[in-house]
Amino acid sequence: MNEVDIAVVGGGIIGCLTARELLARRPERTVAVLDRDSVGSGASRRSAGLHFPRGATGRVRGMAAYSQQYYAELSSHRPELPIHQVGMDVVGAEQTVRRSYLASARPTPATAGVWQVEGGQYADVSGLTGRLASELRGGAVVHEGTGVTAIGLDPERITLALSSGGELTVGQVVLAPGPWIAAPAWRELVAPLGVRVKKVVALHIDLVPAPTDRVVVFQAEDAFLLPLHDRGHWLFSYTCQEWGVDPDALGEGLSDQDLGDALAVLRAVAPEYAAHCASGRVFCDAYSGTGEPIVCPLPADPRVVFAGAANGSGYRLAPAIAAQAADLIDIPFLTSPTRSHA
Repeated sequence: MNEVDIAVVGGGIIGCLTARELLARRPERTVAVLDRDSVGSGASRRSAGLHFPRGATGRVRGMAAYSQQYYAELSSHRPELPIHQVGMDVVGAEQTVRRSYLASARPTPATAGVWQVEGGQYADVSGLTGRLASELRGGAVVHEGTGVTAIGLDPERITLALSSGGELTVGQVVLAPGPWIAAPAWRELVAPLGVRVKKVVALHIDLVPAPTDRVVVFQAEDAFLLPLHDRGHWLFSYTCQEWGVDPDALGEGLSDQDLGDALAVLRAVAPEYAAHCASGRVFCDAYSGTGEPIVCPLPADPRVVFAGAANGSGYRLAPAIAAQAADLIDIPFLTSPTRSHA
């Protein structure tokens, strides 16, 4: 298939949920998902996949509530999917917790400075993305190992040059590149959005969680301890402040600096875990300048919609990001009744 209605560039959790949303709304249109690697790789493969029922702004709280309901319904209908409910304790000031967490989270004081909240869950994001992609096949064309090397914006059509040597002609594009903001094909197109890329570091703690263990969120430190019951160890994530990193240059794993900085925070909040850390994961993610995800038509051409820069919350907010991207893609269908469908 060399021509489709819509191409979704990026096969992570945001890209696959966007393709799913587009087809759910209009099954007759043709959709292609393209990823330079395999679906669920990149940031999705390295994600902690923790859902917090919270948001720093009204928009993000609305997106979190939408996504929480989406995942709850998905899990209810598909209990075999790798989405795991988990209890959550939040260490933080009452005013901050009540302001940022959803009303549905029902913040309840447990002990001094600790709040129990409802609605926490985590997922194997790569595994979930792979399952969703497998269900797309047949309704969508999934091109793995196929990068986009150039985007041609002709007034009548958009042409994607592919790393395989071919071309794909499309009517509209959803660009969901994760942290690959600087890819040559779209670097200039997305530059006006002001997206930055930051390193993300997490440690693996070699202690087996008990079945009743809960997530502990350290609100002031923007860090958390997550019991990965399905993997048999804990994960500690903290906020690294190394900016301007290249996702293609992070293949060597944790550095001494990464490990030392993360352990310093862990020793401050939960020192009993620090002696059990010798491994972890490191990658990066795209961040906006506002703290909110970016879902918008690109200034150079409204037929290309950017969806991402979720500030480390790609999994948590992916259903809402996908819905907003589909809303923007649907505008030409609503305003141009003569549009044909391939």
